[in-house]
Amino acid sequence: MGQLKSYIRPFYGYMLLTVMIKLFGAVVELLIPYLLQTMIDDVVPTGRRDWILLCGGGMILCAVVCVVSNIVANRMSAQSAGGITLRVRHDLFQRLEGLSARQLDELTISSAVSRLTSDTYNVNQLLARMQRLGIRGPILLLGGVIITMCMDMGLALVLIATLPIIALVVYFVTKTSVPLYTKEQGILDDVVRVVQENITGIRVIKALSKSDHERKRFNRVNDYLSDTDQKVGGITAITNPAATLVLNLGLTGVVLVGAYQVSWGVVKPGVIIAFMNYFTMILNAMLGVTRIFIIWSKGQASAKRVAQVLAMPEDLTVLPGKEPAGKPAYLEFRHVSFSYGGIVNNLEDLSFTLERGQTLGILGATGSGKSTLVNLLLRFYDPDQGAIYLEGQDLRTIAPETLRKKFGVVFQNDFVMEGTIAGNIAYFRDLPPEALEKAARDAQAGFIWEKEGGMAHPVAVRGNNLSGGQKQRLLLARALAAGPEVLVLDDASSALDYRTDAALRRSLAQGYRAATKVIVAQRISSIRHADLILVLEEGRVIGRGNHETLLGTCPVYRQIASTQMGVDSCG
Repeated sequence: MGQLKSYIRPFYGYMLLTVMIKLFGAVVELLIPYLLQTMIDDVVPTGRRDWILLCGGGMILCAVVCVVSNIVANRMSAQSAGGITLRVRHDLFQRLEGLSARQLDELTISSAVSRLTSDTYNVNQLLARMQRLGIRGPILLLGGVIITMCMDMGLALVLIATLPIIALVVYFVTKTSVPLYTKEQGILDDVVRVVQENITGIRVIKALSKSDHERKRFNRVNDYLSDTDQKVGGITAITNPAATLVLNLGLTGVVLVGAYQVSWGVVKPGVIIAFMNYFTMILNAMLGVTRIFIIWSKGQASAKRVAQVLAMPEDLTVLPGKEPAGKPAYLEFRHVSFSYGGIVNNLEDLSFTLERGQTLGILGATGSGKSTLVNLLLRFYDPDQGAIYLEGQDLRTIAPETLRKKFGVVFQNDFVMEGTIAGNIAYFRDLPPEALEKAARDAQAGFIWEKEGGMAHPVAVRGNNLSGGQKQRLLLARALAAGPEVLVLDDASSALDYRTDAALRRSLAQGYRAATKVIVAQRISSIRHADLILVLEEGRVIGRGNHETLLGTCPVYRQIASTQMGVDSCG
């Protein structure tokens, strides 16, 4: 828990008060068997009813105080644990959002989800249970031992002899279970990943009749999780039975020894009854302490996983900038190379310049590096070699919030959220209704006004009540709504028919002349009027120039143009 001290520190005072109330309740609870022993051995023989009622009333008062203090302390522990977890979960979510794409690739989405959900829940349980059981259990255990030693050392030694055995059991369970809990959380990451993939691709799975295959895939990882859970559960399950067995054997010893002592007149019957009550109290306290170690094992494993994310360094730091010399190009890639895995470059020595208002078209087969170029342009990753400049400034010297406000982007695998059409276009930006409507019309999203409610029409989760072309036009409207300086379209018209695609190109050419455009496309018709077209193959530029130049110099481009547009159209 050392990694989360900064989150616990503001609650120290509140948690200390909780501990004091819990401590008070535990001390009061320890008085009940003592009062019972006093009443049986000292008060009852006198025959004074008023003293008997007084002792009985004292026991009732102690029981009430104990119950009330435990209820109050438990509620307070839940509030402090909830407040700490709230802050941890908030900062963890914020840190996950701030991770670079490279860091998120290493962490994986499924692991991020499970750390934000199940791991923070385990931390919450650790904080709450430690305040509840972590005080009451040890106080009852130590207090019970001390009081019994004061009452009769011989009987107390029988009890004390059992404690080292239980301590060894607890040590073994804790040492073995912590690595298994860490492993279990890692397997849970895999379960989350499989479920995410299954839900996201449910239509494809059904269309290809692969439901049985997916069930088997889920069952494999689920069985692995279940086996690990059973293994760690089997180990932790040793604790309670072992502690109960040892303590009950000790209780049997107390009864036997006590019986002889009573018969010899050495010990009074009330002492034996009080001893049995204290023994039961100590038994429950010992079981509580063992539960603490189990909760600690699980919570500690989760706390480490949460702390790993919170401690991740800033990857894409903002470097000090300097004024550009001369009159630089608006956008420049200068000898840029990049690799996702650090083994083979996904982009190799890429260089080009683009002036303000010009259009860059990017064409290439799947895996050629088109989307990688877009990711570098938006600084989701930094290049391994070379640099990217915007208005003469290295992207690494521009604050991310300043940089990305310049862009309007439609990604290849973009998302539509649940809400309304207007909400999806604005996406929490303070944009006037006129801007949203203009962007929708420019994106050829006329279908909006054919729907009931128009802009207020509800959108289902992931846009499931919209067609592929409708979702794509909605995303285009989102990219256009804020009037971006740079418009990046990563295969953003693949679901549009040729007529709509042509209307969209005319709209962009007429209404967004000042915007610099970067268009990734599979159709040559979408980029044939671009000022510069790059043809990529395995991360390298194999052709550059405008449409007419590439027809004469790039066989790959010419072949694609011939296939898509016909020989006469591209000659």
